[in-house]
Amino acid sequence: MNKHTPLSSKAVFSTPDALPGQLSADVAAALLAAVGDVALILSRDGVIVDVAVSQGDLANHGFGDWVGEPWIETVTVESRGKVEEMLRDATGTGAPPRWRQVNHPAAGGDVPVRYLAMTLGEGERLIAIGRDMRGAAALQQRLLQTQQSLERDYIRLRQAEARYRLLFDMASEPVLVVDAESRRIREANPAAHRVLDAADGALVDAAVHQIVEAADRDELIAYLGAVEAGADAPAVSLRLSKGLGEAILSARLFRQARRPLLLLRVTSTAGMLCDHPAHDTTLREVVERMPDAFVLVDRELTVLTANAAFLEVAEAPSVERVTGSRLANWLGRPGIDLELIVAQLREHGSVRNIATILRGSAGAEEEVEVSGVVAPLADGPCYGFTIRSVGRRLRDAPVVARDLPRSVEQLTELVGRMSLKEIVRESTDLIERLCIEAALAYTSDNRASAAEILGVSRQSLYSKLHRHGLGNLTTPED
Repeated sequence: MNKHTPLSSKAVFSTPDALPGQLSADVAAALLAAVGDVALILSRDGVIVDVAVSQGDLANHGFGDWVGEPWIETVTVESRGKVEEMLRDATGTGAPPRWRQVNHPAAGGDVPVRYLAMTLGEGERLIAIGRDMRGAAALQQRLLQTQQSLERDYIRLRQAEARYRLLFDMASEPVLVVDAESRRIREANPAAHRVLDAADGALVDAAVHQIVEAADRDELIAYLGAVEAGADAPAVSLRLSKGLGEAILSARLFRQARRPLLLLRVTSTAGMLCDHPAHDTTLREVVERMPDAFVLVDRELTVLTANAAFLEVAEAPSVERVTGSRLANWLGRPGIDLELIVAQLREHGSVRNIATILRGSAGAEEEVEVSGVVAPLADGPCYGFTIRSVGRRLRDAPVVARDLPRSVEQLTELVGRMSLKEIVRESTDLIERLCIEAALAYTSDNRASAAEILGVSRQSLYSKLHRHGLGNLTTPED
């Protein structure tokens, strides 16, 4: 066909004379059966006269058993209108024949088939050639699922980027993102601009060595090179430019889009030093003379220092005897309390008034309340705890009698009036409520810790609290 010849509405050969002459009935039947996955020979009123199925799976769905049935009865209700239109178009009473997709009901679900119906010469027969569309439908479904998955990943990426940007901008610590190859600053948070006395956005695309004095620039470049090479280089103390004083610089290497980047933290030592050294001495004396015990531990819960009140309750002769020892030697029930307290500290940053016990070196035990906070150190976080004795307060407090929901004697009196199943259910509820109340009292109404002690999830604990009418259920706080 010449490329300048306009296309007609029908697909025809450009040289009909090249086609073979009259085909035999066997050749024509084989050709028609091979064109599609299924071929139907129909009467003019739409009754199936013969079926040829070249797709084995379609034969298993009963396509070969349609002989003698109206074609319209083999499709779903929604597809009957399409069958009527195809029959009308094939007999010349409608539009030119075109491919239409219909669905055939089957045991494993509808089978989509795309048909083209046309007349067989001048006879009274029609032929409908069908192609199985299940593969295309499955491919389209996978494409849709892939598209939805990409959209979900894109949304999560945008949300993660928004969280990163918010955290990056709100961080009080100066942070620079440096290109490891060009040694230029790609991003800087507002804190970095404040500490380095730069206008907003002035640090972006600037050479990183400009943030320090000229005499320290070689040392900074060498340090960044060591970090890029994978060495576990310790932080360095360098002098900032513009006479801003000394700062501690620490860097970590990471990759983004296959490019090496450096995350550079700048901590000014001016903010770390106290302008009034006498205040430090006074603060240490106040902590030492506090009536409540105080102890400072590292991330491994090893004692760094403690005041005199802690030494007294721990029954230790000096601070040197407790320094370097595990806090679990004195505080908390083994394997329970201290782990829960530290977990809450790592999650929330502070805890207060957690009930536990403190054991002395000589074997004495005392009920105490613990409050704690996380504090940063150069080599990682540390934990500070204040420990207050509550044994005397509990002994002096009046005993308040609490009515149980139902006593054991009352439960046994129900025998004969209620079924065993109902009695067991009521006793189970009683035990469950008492255990929940004990766990809440033990953790000072900290529901996350109570759920962990009871060995249930938070959602399960909230459901049980609601069922027993315990606690303030409107705004639970862990």
